[in-house]
Amino acid sequence: MSSAPQRPVRRLLMVLGDQLNRDSLLLADLDPERDLVWMCEAAAEATHVPSHKARTVLFLSAMRHFRDALRKDDVPLRYLALDQHPHATIADALAADLDALRPGRVAMVQPGEHRLLAAIETTCTTAGRPLDVLEDTHFLCPLPDFADWARGRKELRLENFYRWMRKGTGLLMDGDEPVGGAWNFDKDNRKSFGKRGPGLLPEPRAFPPDELTREVMALVASRFPDAPGDLAAFDWPVTREQAQAALADFIEHRLVAFGPYQDALWSGEPYLYHSRISAALNLKLLDPREVIDAAVAAHAAGRAPIASVESFVRQILGWREYVRGIYWQQMPGYLDQNALGATAPLPSFYWSGDTDAACLRDAIGQVVRLGYGHHIQRLMVTGLFALLLGVRPKRVHEWYLAMFVDAVEWVEAPNTLGMSQFADGGLLASKPYAASGAYLSRMGNHCRTCRYDPKQALGDAACPFTTLFWDFLDRHRERFWKHPRTALMWRNLERLGPERLAAIRAQAATLRARLSD
Repeated sequence: MSSAPQRPVRRLLMVLGDQLNRDSLLLADLDPERDLVWMCEAAAEATHVPSHKARTVLFLSAMRHFRDALRKDDVPLRYLALDQHPHATIADALAADLDALRPGRVAMVQPGEHRLLAAIETTCTTAGRPLDVLEDTHFLCPLPDFADWARGRKELRLENFYRWMRKGTGLLMDGDEPVGGAWNFDKDNRKSFGKRGPGLLPEPRAFPPDELTREVMALVASRFPDAPGDLAAFDWPVTREQAQAALADFIEHRLVAFGPYQDALWSGEPYLYHSRISAALNLKLLDPREVIDAAVAAHAAGRAPIASVESFVRQILGWREYVRGIYWQQMPGYLDQNALGATAPLPSFYWSGDTDAACLRDAIGQVVRLGYGHHIQRLMVTGLFALLLGVRPKRVHEWYLAMFVDAVEWVEAPNTLGMSQFADGGLLASKPYAASGAYLSRMGNHCRTCRYDPKQALGDAACPFTTLFWDFLDRHRERFWKHPRTALMWRNLERLGPERLAAIRAQAATLRARLSD
C-alpha cells in the first residue's frame, strides 16, 4: 500500500474505478507539490451486488494499469490495493485517510453511482473536509444542460433529445438538415440473417491478459470464489491503447454492417457486428467524441453507409447521454420504481443459464462466460422474459449491474428499469417492450432447435415467451388497451376468447410458480 506523504496535502483528488481518463477536470490543474491523487480498490464494490468475476477483474486491472501510467509520469499517488488495506468500502478507506492525511479539501469528478456520491459526501462532512464535485467533461451533455432541456417538457423522449444534440453539436448535420436526409434510419436497420445465417463473421480484436491482469485474475478468484461468472475467456481492453485498438477494429471490420443487423440474434455468436467498446467507454478509456468522430470519418471516406453510422452515433450521442440525464434527474428514488406492480423473484437460472429455453440458455450462458450481451439480447431476451414473467424490477436491475462487465449504474439502471422493465411508468420508454416468441423466431435461429414452439401458448410445447406474452397483455389490459402506441396489440386479446384466455392464465400461473421455487 502506498504510504502517506509527509508533506501537507492541499487537495486529495479522488479517482474512481470508472474515471480512468487523464483529461478529466480533476487532473487538469493538478499541482504535484501540493495535491495527492487517491485511488482505492474496495471489496464492497464487488459484493454490494454479486459482481461477475470478469467485471471485477476488468475494473481492478484497468485501475492498476492507470495507476502505473500515473506513476510513470511522476504523479503523486496514494493507491490502496484490495489486498493491502483492511477497509471494506471506499467510504471507510477515505475516512481513515482523511484522518491521517488531513487534506485541506477533497475533490472528485461526478461519480457514476448515486450510492457512492452519497457515501463520499457523508464521509467528508463527518470529517469536516470540504468536497468539490466537478462536472464530468467526458460526457457531451453536462447535467445542467440536460436539466435545461428537460425543464417544462411533458415527455422526455430520446428522439427529441437526440435531434437537439445533433443540432447543438453539428454532428451528422448538413447545415440545418440531417446528413442523409433523415434523422434516423431505423427502417433500414431491422434485418435478420435469414435461414443461412450471418456467414463468416469478423471476430473482434482480443486482448489476452498480461502479467498484471493475470495477477488480478488470481486475486479475484481467491478473494471472491463464490462470485458468479467465469474468467477463462477474459480478453477485454484494460488500457487506453488497447481501447483505441478495439475502436479501430470495429470501425474497420464491423461498422459497415452494424446498422442493418444490430437487432439480429444468432446462436453461439456473442458479438456479431456490435462494437464491444461499451466497457472501455464506461471506464473512460475512450472518449465519446473520438468514437463518434471515427464513425463519421468512416462515412465521409465512403467506408460505411449512413444508416450504420447514424444508428451507431445515436447510441453514443443520443442514448448514452440521455439515460445519464434521466438517471441523475430521477435518483435516488428511481431504483425503487415499480409501475407495473411486478413482484415475482428472479429465476435462479439467470445466474447459471441452466434452462431449456434455447434463446435464454444461449444469452445467459454467454453472460456467465463473458460478462457480455449485445443490446438486443439484453432488451428482447433476458429483459423481455423478466418483464413478461413479472419479476420485481429492482431484482432485474441488480442482476444486470452484477453480471455485465460494462455495467455502471448511471447507464445500466435507466436501461433496465425504464426501457426494459417499464418500471418508471413511461418516463423513458413510451410503451413496454413486450413481444411473444414470434419475435425471437423472426430475429434469430434459436427456435429451430428449441423444445418449445413459438407459435404455441398452451400445452407442453408452448413457448414460455408466448404464454407469458398473452398473460402480460391480460394482466395489464386496463392500463394499455387505450394507449395510442399499444392499443392494437392489446386488441388482439379479443380474438383469443374467454376459455382460451383462462387456460393461458392458468398455464402462466403454473410457469410462474415453478420458476419461483
